[in-house]
Amino acid sequence: MTSLMKPGAPDRRRVRTHGGTAGPRGGSRTAPHPRRRSSRAPWLYLAPALVVLGGLLAYPIYQLGLISLFHYTQAQVSGGEPTTFEGFGNYARLFGDEQFWQVLLATVVFAAACVLCTLTVGCALAVLLTRVRAVPRLALMLAALGAWATPAITGSTVWLLLFDADFGPVNRLLGLGDHAWTYGRFSAFFLVLLEVVWCSFPFVMVTVYAGIRAVPSEVLEAASLDGASQWRIWRSVLAPMLRPILVVVTIQSVIWDFKVFTQIYVMTGGGGIAGQNLVLNVYAYQQAFASSQYSLGAAIGVVMLLILLAVTLVYLRLLRRQGEEL
Repeated sequence: MTSLMKPGAPDRRRVRTHGGTAGPRGGSRTAPHPRRRSSRAPWLYLAPALVVLGGLLAYPIYQLGLISLFHYTQAQVSGGEPTTFEGFGNYARLFGDEQFWQVLLATVVFAAACVLCTLTVGCALAVLLTRVRAVPRLALMLAALGAWATPAITGSTVWLLLFDADFGPVNRLLGLGDHAWTYGRFSAFFLVLLEVVWCSFPFVMVTVYAGIRAVPSEVLEAASLDGASQWRIWRSVLAPMLRPILVVVTIQSVIWDFKVFTQIYVMTGGGGIAGQNLVLNVYAYQQAFASSQYSLGAAIGVVMLLILLAVTLVYLRLLRRQGEEL
């Protein structure tokens, strides 16, 4: 028999409570929150990659930090002497060395110049790609990708031949005679900067060009009809819309240019005359392998890692304060 219910009386079998549905005995079953499930899903997809990266990066970084806390030279490697714990003694020696601060300053200035020039050239050529026809665009893309695909040691050797004091065509075109570019500190850094920009700008160019192609053409046409110049369109329209892409290429350029090794080592003969063209990566190599001070070289590597992490986090924090979605 169907039970009679008073009008307006609640059906206890179908009462919905806040946060769940009433069970058969008056208990409530809490439904999983949709936001909670959606917040876990990206981490589940990223878990395999995080495991692989953890194995490839976490253990080497751990070993690097561990070696930097010991006295570890060729005598310890060969087993002739026992390994002794020094704590932060290697860092104290490093920070007390005047040459380290000179090399650090040169590295920061050189990396900043490389990043600025790479972004300028890459963004300018990306805008140029949107203004030329198909055939010149294809030729420019192929030339840029060829520079990008060239190994660093090969590109460095080619640039040395171009600027060679005896047989290089650059000195002949500029009328510089037998000028040796690698003998002077600033001219050597300038030569390396040209090679670094040459092999780095294609990544910026291709990435920014893809971002520009994704911008609606109506926006650019409206800016042109309003009389805006190309520079004004880039500064007021394209750059704000491409800011997430520019963040990525800037951070990657900072990381790549701060730890330049091959170009400096090949083009300046291991750091220039009397070490005048040393950067941190080459300085760490000299300390670790040329002088067999492996613990001191590891300490330099840890300092470089911390500097890059600090620069990246500060840059991202400034962008988050400006309300950028990253």
